[in-house]
Amino acid sequence: MKAIILEKPEHFIASDIDEPAQPGTGEALVEVHRVGICGTDVAGYLGKMPFFTYPVIPGHELGVQVLAVGEGVTNVKAGDNCSIEPYMNCGECYACKKGATNCCESLEVIGVHKDGGMCERLVLPARKLHPSEKLTMEQLALVETLAIGCNCVNRSASSSGDKVLVIGAGPIGMAAIEFLKVAKTEITVMDMNETRLQFCKEKLGVDHTVVFKNDGTEADRLREVNGGELPITVIDATGSHVSMSNAFQYVSFTGQVLYVGITTQELSFKHVTIHRPELTIKASRNAVPADFKRIISLIEDGVIDTDPWLSHQASYDDFIDEFPNWLKPETGVIKAVLYMN
Repeated sequence: MKAIILEKPEHFIASDIDEPAQPGTGEALVEVHRVGICGTDVAGYLGKMPFFTYPVIPGHELGVQVLAVGEGVTNVKAGDNCSIEPYMNCGECYACKKGATNCCESLEVIGVHKDGGMCERLVLPARKLHPSEKLTMEQLALVETLAIGCNCVNRSASSSGDKVLVIGAGPIGMAAIEFLKVAKTEITVMDMNETRLQFCKEKLGVDHTVVFKNDGTEADRLREVNGGELPITVIDATGSHVSMSNAFQYVSFTGQVLYVGITTQELSFKHVTIHRPELTIKASRNAVPADFKRIISLIEDGVIDTDPWLSHQASYDDFIDEFPNWLKPETGVIKAVLYMN
């Protein structure tokens, strides 16, 4: 069957690989229709993702159809269209037992630590499938991206009226915005890309935008748009160690900074920066099963509009040539999708 393999950084190949085995107990055989491309895939392609192993079949944002199920599977059946929860957890460690399956000590993410969905068919644990009778394959592939933002906002415990700053207007930042909107917070977005900021204002309906100029005026301009105050929560979705190290200057005293981006670099800041204002630092990683179910319902009910997200697409035959173009800022990619079948 057809597959796309990332042999090493910046080198995809199209390949024929063996068909998967029939599903065993608790498993499902699925046909992959859509694969969303995210920052993890880009970082893996560029050799900047700390968890990537090579060679690997990438792809963890998937819209699939169930072909067959193994013994004991009751949550899905052949013919169901599903989103995939790509985090393979052990179920036995402390984090898993407390329900934080996204933080499993031996977590493996398909398409990162092990082969993923850039292939025609694969076998997965059926418990990782989340069905929908209404969502398109493109929407199903988008659920995992949105889940990253959902978990982040859950971690922030943001509520109505809270002033929140999102740094970074890429897909992960926009995913956080979607759930900050659901929580009815007052949202400011900061980025150096004015086109992205315009998108967030016009398509996502954020309250304020601030252009990052790196001239030291950002905190003052944040106060200007927020009634003289700094946000009580800052979500850094940049994946930049420089931005993450400097995020504390944009949050109010006793506020919190959440890191939803990831970097391989060390963060550096003076302790007094967080001690004097008694700030809280949190990390947000992946998502939990309840997030997937919630997101599917929100899209089905029209609360989240996915139309603005889906900006670019490529067929299996065109993907390898098209992928490098998606990395160029002038291409204007919001969410690119690979059509496998």
